[in-house]
Amino acid sequence: MKNLWLLLLWLLQLSCSSQIQEKINGVSFVGSREKVDQTHIDPVVAVNANYAAVMPFGFVRSLSSPNVIFDTDRQWYGETRAGAKQYIELLQKNGIKIMLKPQIWVWRGEFTGDMVMQSETDWKMLEETYRKFIITYAELAEETKAEVFCIGTELEEFVKYRPDYWKQLIAQVREVYKGKITYAANWDEYPRTPFWEQLDFIGIDAYFPLSESENPTPEELQIGWGKWKVSMMTFSEEKERPILFTEFGYRSMDYTAHKPWLVDHNKEQVNLEAQADALRVIFEEFWSEDWFAGGFVWKWFIHHDRSGGASDNRFTPQNKPAEEVIRSFYQNL
Repeated sequence: MKNLWLLLLWLLQLSCSSQIQEKINGVSFVGSREKVDQTHIDPVVAVNANYAAVMPFGFVRSLSSPNVIFDTDRQWYGETRAGAKQYIELLQKNGIKIMLKPQIWVWRGEFTGDMVMQSETDWKMLEETYRKFIITYAELAEETKAEVFCIGTELEEFVKYRPDYWKQLIAQVREVYKGKITYAANWDEYPRTPFWEQLDFIGIDAYFPLSESENPTPEELQIGWGKWKVSMMTFSEEKERPILFTEFGYRSMDYTAHKPWLVDHNKEQVNLEAQADALRVIFEEFWSEDWFAGGFVWKWFIHHDRSGGASDNRFTPQNKPAEEVIRSFYQNL
């Protein structure tokens, strides 16, 4: 009997220790026209990232187009299978782990969450072309031993109208890929996503509105996170899955936390400190939580020396105070 209790105690300790995972301190590594070399990877290492999201792309011509076009000669190198593999292998040589995150781009940048087909025939074609797209990259994830694979990004209507397809797709991905799987739900989509129990992480693109202030204080940002954080914690406990921010970030501009998802070319005043403060608060609010797995900063360009900077009001933290915030937190987390 004593030996049995010792065995049970050992198994309990093993179970608890297996749940202790390092935080994912990631960057979203943007595909470019060319191959990457060590000079492109050094800044990722310097910011203390331990993960990178590599993002090959498929394209559709409109929100009602059923044909996912991918891995063509007309795409940028970093958006293709060969490019994704080359990026992954060099990142891995530098000790950086990988989330492979194939994404869809709709012509003119329309929101992928609004994709809806006009007939059953078109739905079937979308399902088949998207399946080929995802399985191609699931096989690459297995070939390169990527730690995480993301099966889709912000495709709410597709998921809503075809839930059985997505559950079948997950099973098909599991057949070819043995790592951890997630889906990148938009910030207001994740509570309605029907298949979290089949995945390893609840993936959220964390562009939650936090403040309507032009220049929000850290205290305002903390208050703004209140209800969202409680909802995510409760949801994580209910689904028994950790939350992963598959994307998170802020633009370096006034009103950065009002509608953080904006990707337009507005002329809002550059506000470097607002971006830095918002990132600092998100690290302070989430990275110490047991139910939170980490996340991927949006976004990181391969040409560090000419990305971002003091006059840039877009998402990248490169060559801005936000970069130092990330470096400091990633070093200590």
